[in-house]
Amino acid sequence: MAIVLVLLTMTATAYLFHNVVGLPLAVGFVFGAIISPPDAVAALAVTQNLRVPRKIIVILEGESLINDATSFISFRFAVAAVMTGTFSLGQASSRFLFVAAGGVCVGLAVGWLATQLQKRLDDPPVQTMFSLLTPYVAYFSGEKLHVSGILAVVIAGIYYGWRAPRILSGRMRLQALPVWEMVTFILNGILFMLIGLQLPQVIDVLAPGTVTRVAWLAIVFVAVIVLVRFVWVFGATYLPRLLSATFRRKNPAPWQQTALIAWIGMRGADSLAGALAIPFVLTNGQPFPGRELILLLTFCVIFATLVLQGLTLTPLVHWLKIKDDRVTEKEERLARLKANEAALARLEKIASRKRARPRTVERLRSEYEDRIRQLRSEVPDEESVSRLFSEDFEELAREVLQTERDTVIQLRNEEAINDQALRRIQRDIDLAEARLHRPARR
Repeated sequence: MAIVLVLLTMTATAYLFHNVVGLPLAVGFVFGAIISPPDAVAALAVTQNLRVPRKIIVILEGESLINDATSFISFRFAVAAVMTGTFSLGQASSRFLFVAAGGVCVGLAVGWLATQLQKRLDDPPVQTMFSLLTPYVAYFSGEKLHVSGILAVVIAGIYYGWRAPRILSGRMRLQALPVWEMVTFILNGILFMLIGLQLPQVIDVLAPGTVTRVAWLAIVFVAVIVLVRFVWVFGATYLPRLLSATFRRKNPAPWQQTALIAWIGMRGADSLAGALAIPFVLTNGQPFPGRELILLLTFCVIFATLVLQGLTLTPLVHWLKIKDDRVTEKEERLARLKANEAALARLEKIASRKRARPRTVERLRSEYEDRIRQLRSEVPDEESVSRLFSEDFEELAREVLQTERDTVIQLRNEEAINDQALRRIQRDIDLAEARLHRPARR
């Protein structure tokens, strides 16, 4: 959905921009590439609070993986066409495939190298700093090799995220996640601050009355991108089901969920970053045509979609009577149960190998048996493994907690649970392990 929908949205808005504004078609494609990718972060934040079915979350997460890279690659070609004044569809298509394939290869290489280096690090602050530097290495490596640096970052992140549960320590995750959340918040804030600083200058450059015209144009473009998304989402959802009764029977698609997915298409930080990346001048020294107009129009489109779609999601979910299928909670509880059962099953082997004291083994066994009984009876599990402040207990508990980790990672790899459930369970295990390092109370 990500690649085709982004390209369709870009093409529709490019031709509309060209015909309405009167600037060259290549400039229209620059604008189309900027506003084509939806902001999945904002959409996921709203939908997760609304507790919509897991299927919708999975679709939105999958869409967000590639649409940014697709739009930025297209933006790159559109800007090049404006700068040079020439464009060849055949050359652009072959070049697109080359930079995309090259970006994938570079991303896989950087992701693999990053995981290998992380295995050899044992200092959480250093590991956290290394994780912050990895996207920059992927991007600049891709750009240096004249392929897509953005796609290299995406692929490196996917590979790194898939391997991270096995190679990163619990202490590192507990320290790194808040850092990443803070960095993401700061970067998004900087983007909006930069566009805010440029808006007064942009408005001063434009002719009187242009702002009102741009506001109306933004409404038209919002209507177009919403219409294109509805047509594509409903078409891609129901056309295969119309052609195949077997597919329709095995993969039902309620129209309410399809309508919600089609409506969720807010624009945000990605579009801001693209607008700010437009060059100020062409290669001949002339100003980039329509740069100020594109900046203001992009801001208006972002504002309109965030207000219109963001504020209407909650009443829309209630009106469509979409309810959480509770699959994630069931998966998570089952994963916790299997992880605790696997840990308890390995306890005797670990205790025998470590030559742990019987009292320590019995205490840990009792803790796990209590947790398993709670999970089987569907009583909320609020108790973590309580600690007995002794060296052999900590060593034994750490081995058993690692068994829990291995079990939930295996369940994720088998697609029995999703990444969200894995992260929540893994965080609880990390916290339990972190408590083992606390000094005993006197």
